[in-house]
Amino acid sequence: MNLEHVAINVPEPVQAARWYCEHLGMRVLRRMDKSPWTHFLADSAGTGLIELYCDPEAPLPDYASLPPATLHLAFTATDLATDRSRLIAVGASPIGEIMTSPRGDRSAFLHDPWGLALQITARLKPMV
Repeated sequence: MNLEHVAINVPEPVQAARWYCEHLGMRVLRRMDKSPWTHFLADSAGTGLIELYCDPEAPLPDYASLPPATLHLAFTATDLATDRSRLIAVGASPIGEIMTSPRGDRSAFLHDPWGLALQITARLKPMV
């Protein structure tokens, strides 16, 4: 079996989908133009898929209060420092500074404008 997508209940899926497309290079594969405003987004390579929606019947997590180690979406960066600064300029908030792992991979955590943790990473050897 292959992973198809990860679904995330967010407060403003239309605005979040637009932000992810404009600033993280994702594209809309499918969307609903009524509640729950579901948007299926693919990454630029077409290999990763997330679903953003707002289900008022389901509890909406307080993403901003969760440590990024609990939940985050990870994206590859071509220029980590530039991408981090660019995302901060368009509404993301930093969670700490750029870090380097013992293996030499570099990464940074940010909150998207709705509080969901994002990791941007530049790995010495790509994972996929």
